[in-house]
Amino acid sequence: NNYNGRVGDGTTTNRSTPTRIGTAADWKDVSASLYHTLAINEKGELYAWGSNNLGALGDGTTTNRSTPTRIGDAADWKRIAAGRRFSLAVNTKGELYAWGRNSYGQLGDGSTTDRNTPTRIGTAANWTHIAVGRDHSLALNGKGELYAWGFNGGSGRLGDGTTTSRKTPTRIGTASDWKIVSGGRWNNLVVNAKGELYAWGHNYAGQLGDGSTTDRLSPVKIAHP
Repeated sequence: NNYNGRVGDGTTTNRSTPTRIGTAADWKDVSASLYHTLAINEKGELYAWGSNNLGALGDGTTTNRSTPTRIGDAADWKRIAAGRRFSLAVNTKGELYAWGRNSYGQLGDGSTTDRNTPTRIGTAANWTHIAVGRDHSLALNGKGELYAWGFNGGSGRLGDGTTTSRKTPTRIGTASDWKIVSGGRWNNLVVNAKGELYAWGHNYAGQLGDGSTTDRLSPVKIAHP
């Protein structure tokens, strides 16, 4: 689907086979959402394209882009995560930035105000990994601690044991050995340094993997088959 130019080839024509985007050959990382795409090249430059509703691209406008568009002039971006009309990024200093839709506090700046340029979140400078769900965000820091924020719904997708939405990064549990985190639409997965898998959130189809269809409000260890 190339509606709003989300493929990035300069058109709005749907593509059914892999299509080369531009001529650059130095892309390093990429993250795609339902409506827009983010990418970082080897120079650490950030690019975005697709739907820019609510400022998800971060270029200071709400104009859709059908080709990769440079975002700001920083050249130290390290990690990116594209959510549902919002975006997260971490630079080489370990600083966290967010922009786009913020109706549930998913940007983490303590407000519900949409942002159309990268906005620094908090003062911490030790973020290492980021992930996003439909309307919530997740991050790990250099201490191995897990944080979550945004919409917490009835399924407890943040993992703090409640269904209360959070507008700033909120520590999840007391563990400090988390290594990998991944956000789903309404559920999440995380792996610790021991290689153990945990899951929480919506579980109507058994997506948590705990052998039930019961929603979980905090991380639950998933047994190895």
